[in-house]
Amino acid sequence: MLNAKWKILSASDIPQEFIEGVAKITGRNSQYVAQLLWQRGIQDLDHLAGFLDPAQYQPSSPSAFGLEMDWATERLQQAGDRSQKVTIWGDFDADGITSTSVLWDGLGQFFPQHLQLDYYIPNRITESHGLNNSGIARLAEAGTKLIVTCDTGSTNLAEIEYATDLGIDIIVTDHHTLPEARPEVTAIINPRYLETDHPLYNLSGVAVAYKLVEALYTALPDVPQQPLENLLDLVAIGLIADLVELKGDCRYLAQVGIQQLQKQVKAETMTRPGVAKLLDLCRRNGDRPTDISFGLGPRINAVSRIHGDASFCVELLTSRDAQKCSQLAEEAELANTRRKSLQKDTIKQVIKKLEQLDLSTTSVIVLEDPQWQGGVLGLAAGQIAQEYGRPTVLLSSDSNMVGANDKEIMARGSARSVNGIDLYKLVKSQSDLLHRFGGHPFAAGLSLPLANLNLFKQGINQQLRQQVDVTVMMPQIEADLVVTVADLGEDLFNELRQLEPYGMGNPIPKLLIKNCWFKNAWNKNIKDRRGQQVQYIRTTFNIWDDSTDRGFPGLWWGHYKDEIPVTGKCEAIAELDFNTYSKQYEIRLVAVRLMSESSLGNSTFEPAFSVIDCRFAPQELDSLEIPLSQVSILQQCPNNWGDIRSSYHQALNCDRSLVLAYTSERSPDAIEVWQQLVGVAKYLSRTQKQVTKAQIQAKLNLSNYSFNLGLQALKTLGFQCQIKDNLYQFAFEENLDANLNNQIDTFLSTIKEENFQRQYFYKVPLPTINRQLSLM
Repeated sequence: MLNAKWKILSASDIPQEFIEGVAKITGRNSQYVAQLLWQRGIQDLDHLAGFLDPAQYQPSSPSAFGLEMDWATERLQQAGDRSQKVTIWGDFDADGITSTSVLWDGLGQFFPQHLQLDYYIPNRITESHGLNNSGIARLAEAGTKLIVTCDTGSTNLAEIEYATDLGIDIIVTDHHTLPEARPEVTAIINPRYLETDHPLYNLSGVAVAYKLVEALYTALPDVPQQPLENLLDLVAIGLIADLVELKGDCRYLAQVGIQQLQKQVKAETMTRPGVAKLLDLCRRNGDRPTDISFGLGPRINAVSRIHGDASFCVELLTSRDAQKCSQLAEEAELANTRRKSLQKDTIKQVIKKLEQLDLSTTSVIVLEDPQWQGGVLGLAAGQIAQEYGRPTVLLSSDSNMVGANDKEIMARGSARSVNGIDLYKLVKSQSDLLHRFGGHPFAAGLSLPLANLNLFKQGINQQLRQQVDVTVMMPQIEADLVVTVADLGEDLFNELRQLEPYGMGNPIPKLLIKNCWFKNAWNKNIKDRRGQQVQYIRTTFNIWDDSTDRGFPGLWWGHYKDEIPVTGKCEAIAELDFNTYSKQYEIRLVAVRLMSESSLGNSTFEPAFSVIDCRFAPQELDSLEIPLSQVSILQQCPNNWGDIRSSYHQALNCDRSLVLAYTSERSPDAIEVWQQLVGVAKYLSRTQKQVTKAQIQAKLNLSNYSFNLGLQALKTLGFQCQIKDNLYQFAFEENLDANLNNQIDTFLSTIKEENFQRQYFYKVPLPTINRQLSLM
C-alpha cells in the first residue's frame, strides 16, 4: 500500500485467568488465540465456548422478528391455500443469489416450482440492484400475486407502491439500511429493526431468507420433505461472501453451514453437484471459510459482473443435474477469469487518473470513465480505497444509460469505504443529486445523471471534510501477532483455525515477520480453463529468517517479483494458509518493506519511509521526530500525485523520509475551486461552448471580484477569454506567463477570504444552481 502506516497490536495486559480459561475451552495451549480474542474484545469466558464451538451456541428463534414474521408466514400460507403464484425477487451478487436459492429450495417444499413458484434476478448491467417497475410489470402480466424479496427491497418505496397498484403483495426480506418510515408491505423482515446488540442484528440477506423458511417449517412441520439443515451450506456461502460482521447467529450459521457444505460435498450422492464442481475448479475442498471467500464467492459474483444476467447461478446451486451443473460451473469459472483481467486493467486506469489528482485536498475519490465495465467497479473501488485510505466511488456511463426523461445520460457505479467511515450516510448526504442508491456503511451502489457528477464530487468531499481531517487520512495495516519463519506451519495454522470463520470484527490474523529475506521470487500470469493467459499476476517466493535453516513458501497476488526486495532484511505482513491443491502450508503476503533501525523493537510502527505533508503548517518542520539527516525535503510544489510518487521512491532508495515542505497559505477549498475553474476553462476551450458569467459564478460560488481575478489567473496559464453578447468563450495556447504563481496566489487568497467571511461574518446566499447544467 502506498504510504501505509504499519501498526502492531499490543500483546500486553492479558489476564492470566483469561489465557487459562481459553486453554480450558480449547483443550490446548492457545496463547495466540487468547491474544487475538482479547485484542478483538471477545473477552467473556462464559460465552466463549459458544463462539468457538457452534454445538454450544443457542441460536435465536425466527419469532424474534415478531409480528412481521407472523404476517409473512400467514401470507405465504394464504398464497398456498389460494393457489396464488409467488415470485422470489433476488439480487445478482453472491448474497442475493444464495438468498434466492435458499427461498427456491425452501419455499419449494411448499409451492410447486416453476408452476406456482418462480424467481426473478435483475440484470446487473441493465437494471441494477433492487425492485424496478419494468420487472414488476412483467411479473404482473405473468400472474404473480405475491413477491418475496431477498437481500433487497427495504428502500424501494415507489416500486412497492407500483406493485400494490397492480394487485401484488410484497414480503421484504433484507438486511440493508431501512427507510425512515415502514414501507407499505405485507411484512418486512429486516434485522436492522432489532437492537444493535441482538444476536440476529448482523444477518446478511441469505440468513434472513433462511429465517423465513425456518418459520414456515415451524408453522407447517408436516409439509416439507427435505430437512431444513440442507439449506445451511447455501447460507454459509452467502454469509461469508457478503460484508457482514460474523458474530452472534451470523457466526453460528456460518459455522454449521460449513459443516453442512462438507457433508454435501462428501456425500455419495451429491445433492449440490454445482457447488462440488465449483470447488473442484477452484481447487478447494469446502472445509474452510477461505474456500468461500476466495473460491465460491468470487465465481458466483463474476457471472453478473461479466454477463449482467446471473439467473443461471440459482440453477447452478440448486439443480441435481450433474451434467448441467458442470456446464454452468465452467461458465462461472470463465467469467471469473475474465473478471480478474478486467479488474486489473481497471485498476491501472484508475491509478493513472489518480496521478492527476492532489490527494492532499481529496477526501473522497470520485472518478468516472465511460470505458469502465460496471461489473468490476465495486472490486476496483475496494482495492483503491484500501490502497489510498479514502472512500472511493467509481462510475461508468454511456449513451445507453439514460434517466427517466430519456435525455440525461446516467453514470452508474459502486462505492467502497475504509477506516470506519459510514459510506451509506456519506452517499445519502448527496441524495438530491442521485437517481438511485442503496447499500450499507461499508459498500454502496449508486446512479446519477452525468450532469450532476461534478456537484456530487464537490458535495461528498465537503461532507467528509467536515468530519475527517484529509491530511491525516492514510491506509493502515494492522499486524496482530509477531512470529518467526520457524513458527509458520501446521501447528500455528491449526491453532489459529479455531477462530474461523473470519469476517468483519474477527479478520484473518495478520502476522508480522521481522528480519526476514526472500529467495526464488517468480511471477507469471495465471491461465484460464482454456490455457489462455490472463492479465492477472501471481508472484511466488520463499521467505527466510534466522530462526530456521529452511525457507517457507508464499505467494503475492497481483504483484510482480520486482516489488519484493532482493537485498537487505525486511519486515513482512502475511496471512497463513493451507493450499489444498499443492497440499502445503504457505503465506499470502500482504505487505513488505525494508527494515529501518528506527522501527526495530517498537510496538507501534510508523512507516520506515514516510511522506509528511507540511505545506499548510510549515512550523511542523521544527517538530519532526525524524532526524533531518534522514529527510528529503521537496521544496517545489509537484504538479500531480505522480510527481510525489516519483520523489517518494527516490527518498525510499536513499533510506529517507520525504517531506513536502513547500510553504503556502493556500487552503484546500480554495485549491479545489481553482482546479474546477481550470477544468471549466479546459472543457469550454475544447468544445467551444459558450456560457454566461452567472453560470460560472453559480457553479463555483464566485463573487464578481474573485471571478475577475480567476480570469486573470487563467490568462497567465494560457487561456484567452472572449466575451460576446454576455457569453464567455475560451481558447487555449500553451504560453505560461512569468507572473503565473502570483496571479494564482492572489486568486486563492481571495477565495480563502471570501469563504472565511461567509462562514464567520455574514451569510452570503448561494446562487441558484441549475442541476441540469454540465460545464465539464
